[in-house]
Amino acid sequence: MHSKHPAPNQTEAIQGTHPWLEWIKQVYAIAQWGLTYSKDPFDLERYGILHDLSNQMMADFTSMNLERMPELFTHEIGYATPKVDIRGVVFQDGKMLMVQENWDRCWSLPGGWADIGLSPAEVAAKEVFEEAGLTVKPVKLLAVWDKKFFSHPASAFHVYKLFIQCEILGGELARGLESLDVRFFSPDELPPLSEQRITREQIDLLAKHMQDPNRLTDFN
Repeated sequence: MHSKHPAPNQTEAIQGTHPWLEWIKQVYAIAQWGLTYSKDPFDLERYGILHDLSNQMMADFTSMNLERMPELFTHEIGYATPKVDIRGVVFQDGKMLMVQENWDRCWSLPGGWADIGLSPAEVAAKEVFEEAGLTVKPVKLLAVWDKKFFSHPASAFHVYKLFIQCEILGGELARGLESLDVRFFSPDELPPLSEQRITREQIDLLAKHMQDPNRLTDFN
């Protein structure tokens, strides 16, 4: 099972959006690009300084200790790109499948980071099975959203979110290793949401797909 979003005390501390956080991410990306492609030793030294400064600034803007910033970005090598979060969306009788997360005891759609070697559809099906016990068939890409356009808590990563509708083939509702509970909820009667993963606005937009199966894919 692949790793999920880090717990909030590891990467997230401030709520809402802040332009400085986005600028820090861009500085980090520029430093990463330079360290990857530059050949000049003096340029490599300068990009290394930028890299260290961006880590220090990120530590100041979050609850992460400076010593743990390299741990956060251990696998961030090569050309810096956004991370991809994939969610399986299962509709049934006017309700939406949700799982209760271990780390914050709030609710989200089943899903997590994209896996190397698996397609987005395969990730969605795997996550629904692992977190909710259902065997599903991915049938439609409902939305591709940039996380920065929604009211998620601040994150150290730039994240694209993919929401893939899945149809139930079999299985029974059962909580997984990383979920405390699993249920179907009406969009009008939602439990407390794990806002690092899903927002009320996103649920409302996904509900429009439940109401109109011919609705085109949402993207920003």
